[in-house]
Amino acid sequence: MKDRDQIAEKLSAAGYIAEEIRSPGRNVPRAFALGTAAVVVLYALLNLIYLFVFSIDELGKIQGSVLDVVAERLLGATAGDIMGVVSIISLLASVSAMTFAGPRVYFAMARDGLFFRRAAQIHHRFRTPSTAIVAQSLWASVLVLTATADTLVTYTGFAITLFLGLAVLSLFVLRAREPHAQRPFRAWLYPVAPALYVLVSLAILVNALIRDPVPTGTGALIILAGIPLYFFFQKTRRDDQPRPHVQEDG
Repeated sequence: MKDRDQIAEKLSAAGYIAEEIRSPGRNVPRAFALGTAAVVVLYALLNLIYLFVFSIDELGKIQGSVLDVVAERLLGATAGDIMGVVSIISLLASVSAMTFAGPRVYFAMARDGLFFRRAAQIHHRFRTPSTAIVAQSLWASVLVLTATADTLVTYTGFAITLFLGLAVLSLFVLRAREPHAQRPFRAWLYPVAPALYVLVSLAILVNALIRDPVPTGTGALIILAGIPLYFFFQKTRRDDQPRPHVQEDG
């Protein structure tokens, strides 16, 4: 679940910043397609390397990280140093993607009146949602300092899978609500492919709740705590809207 969530989140990052991309109707689908194809090719090649080094029976008996064991078999004593560099590069890629993507969510929510208004503030020089970026940095620091790596991955992985599944599920809702809306590209194999994605995401969520109920349940409770906040901000937005002036007769 960990690798799947990290890759899916990186690939979806282009969607978060679509309004800041030139020709998003063309370039965002292209980024999704190229990114997905590259991941499929890399994972296929990686599994071929696994099978080149070990048999299927040997792979099934490996405890811990398969990649580390394969690297040690291929590279010898230097495997640890090389895998450490690979891990650092992977982490930097994740940080870079989420620095772009995450704060844009807070920014969009605040701009729509569904979050604290300060999060919609744009830096006068860099033209970035600076307040949202700082807020995410602080929250990420709190999570890192108060949880172990495995707990943190399980906690955030549940949220990522949940919202990615809901994002794909919203495709059905939007198709029903706005059947004649302009759509610059088509969803391949609709509705089979998105329905399958939603079902698989649901299965992963249920499995996570069964296998790791404490960190997964904590993540679920924090997400559920956002529901009353959503209604609070929605009510605040309605109250802040100017009321139409009604002229009395006579």
